[in-house]
Amino acid sequence: MNDLPSPLKFLSRPELDNPALIMSWTGDTGGIGARVTDHLVSVFGGQPFCEIEPVEFWPFDGVAVEKSVIQFPEVRFLAGTRRDLIIFQSPPPAYNWFRLLDLVLEAAQQLNVREIHAVGAMVSMAVHTSPRQVLATFSSPQIKDALVGYDLGRSWDFETPPGQRPTLNTFLVWVAQRRSMAAVALWVPVPFYLVSTDDPRARRRVLSFFDERFNLGLDYAEMDREVSEQDARIERTRAGSPETDQALKKLAGGEALSQEESQRLAAEIERALAEKSG
Repeated sequence: MNDLPSPLKFLSRPELDNPALIMSWTGDTGGIGARVTDHLVSVFGGQPFCEIEPVEFWPFDGVAVEKSVIQFPEVRFLAGTRRDLIIFQSPPPAYNWFRLLDLVLEAAQQLNVREIHAVGAMVSMAVHTSPRQVLATFSSPQIKDALVGYDLGRSWDFETPPGQRPTLNTFLVWVAQRRSMAAVALWVPVPFYLVSTDDPRARRRVLSFFDERFNLGLDYAEMDREVSEQDARIERTRAGSPETDQALKKLAGGEALSQEESQRLAAEIERALAEKSG
């Protein structure tokens, strides 16, 4: 008999009203998920009220230090001023995926979560000025039908290639299906040359879905400024680099780039955008 305590730890019990759960994993493609949940926490606040002990899910054969600060995996649920919204943030587990996701869903059931949305991104060969479409994977026909009025890509087929395992968010939807819970994995395409920096268009697109779904009343002025500033910086870069300009024209026209062209474009854009952050 296993008498070990559960790694699921409730620090407090916030007042919640049939909430939705929005999930992100740090270090995902383009950092979109974490940036989306960070934005929601910055707007509505967020205090950790439940944690999952990390010892079953990450190796502890060393200690990471970043900018002189000890780094430790934090797996936490946060609640703020919205009683109908919970945020989950975590690094992706190194192993025991099913166990961690099962604990997340156990907590969600205890909190009477009505639906779960996991945010992710995928690498795209589209140009940065192209509109972002959010693709969705659903745990059931019922939650798919409930979101029929939203601008989501809902009719796509995919099978995990042999020898590979599904993404963490896809696995989450499958585990939720086993528990008969409503769950959605959201995927927003990020141009490959913005993956290592930021894609404010992608962030805005995902947040606009949540805004519409949960009536959040978000202000997009700052994100719109970031989009305009990024566009302007990229335009200045292409104006000074015929090779960058040609590569972006090819992408806009639906042409494929060679590996050398792709690497050069990504390096040029990353350098230009890093100058801003620097």
